[in-house]
Amino acid sequence: MRFKKIGVVADKSKKAGEALEELSSRYELINLDKADVKKIKPDVILVLGGDGFMLRTLHKFTDTNIPVYGMNCGTVGFLMNEFRIDGLLNRLSEAKQTPINPLDMVATDENGKTHERVAFNEVSLHRKHKQAAKIRISLDDNVRMEEVVCDGVLVATPAGSSAYNSSVGGPIIPLKVWLLAMTPISPFRPRRWRGALLPDKVKIRFDIKFPKKRPVNAVADFSEIENVVSVEIKKNLKSSITLLFDPGHSLEERILKEQFA
Repeated sequence: MRFKKIGVVADKSKKAGEALEELSSRYELINLDKADVKKIKPDVILVLGGDGFMLRTLHKFTDTNIPVYGMNCGTVGFLMNEFRIDGLLNRLSEAKQTPINPLDMVATDENGKTHERVAFNEVSLHRKHKQAAKIRISLDDNVRMEEVVCDGVLVATPAGSSAYNSSVGGPIIPLKVWLLAMTPISPFRPRRWRGALLPDKVKIRFDIKFPKKRPVNAVADFSEIENVVSVEIKKNLKSSITLLFDPGHSLEERILKEQFA
């Protein structure tokens, strides 16, 4: 691929700011913090920051159909490529495409208000106070678990399966496998329940039991809804955003390596 118009967004960190300044002196970049992306219509969006900033950028530009290429100016940089000044145009032209589908979350709070959010990594439910949560789990309107007593539960995409999901003991899913991971967080009853691998077309519903006594919050990536009584999750197979990775550094390869780390 050849990219003539390169848009750029940078985190507010010192490292990302210095990277933006150095790259801008070398290449013709369009700062999307100061321009309307719909009017400019860049061929690619260059992201300078860490994984958290990348997630926010994906949310911001989901509906643009513009591919995104990240360079790590953060800590882990799992969703990013290595930061280098030289050879940017060649790296962009040789980059491999990875389409990512998000999860759609609809959460209903204790006042009956619904909140729609999108998650590229995971949707997670967490107990709000000292008492464990009690959650009913349904798949395609069929109750599969009447009650799990836990600190919470999450549903992760393959792209997000190596992040929070893995840290609480969930499986890492290869990128091209059409599955979702459902993983409990500190389950107490059933004591030995370790979660489930689900087909990605399934509709998932969590109902909070005793929400007044045992309140629960829901989080879609970084957006939190307080005091939910129910949460529905479904993968959006019609919406996607394309990440670009250097050859040999694809997200699929990185997820595979994580399983042997």
